[in-house]
Amino acid sequence: MRYQNPVPTVDVIIEIDRRIVLIRRKNPPPGWAIPGGFVDVGENIRDAAVREALEETGLEVTLTALLGVYSEPDRDPRQHTISTVFVGTAEGVPQGMDDAAEAALFTEEALPEPIAFDHAKILADYFLFRKTGARPL
Repeated sequence: MRYQNPVPTVDVIIEIDRRIVLIRRKNPPPGWAIPGGFVDVGENIRDAAVREALEETGLEVTLTALLGVYSEPDRDPRQHTISTVFVGTAEGVPQGMDDAAEAALFTEEALPEPIAFDHAKILADYFLFRKTGARPL
């Protein structure tokens, strides 16, 4: 029997000077996204988040909060994924690396388009969390 379970992923909303880092994806699906990716075999979620942030942005991130877990079956058009989303801080200038064609800093009022995956919802939850402390269920 072959199991077809959802695949674990991580995303990190990286804060730098009251702005957040987003990456423009090199590969489909196109658009801007929160830095993140797949958890490797033998890797824990926190280490995966820090690794993916470094690989895609060149930034060493300190994780500061767990925002939530996102698991809608259609959140990624490639396959069913479950993402654990962290908030973290970093210093420096982000650079598009690995799967990222570009990395840049944005404010809530000036987000780029299009936003890939379900990341517009995640970002809305993040901005609400920053304003109220409320986390999504």
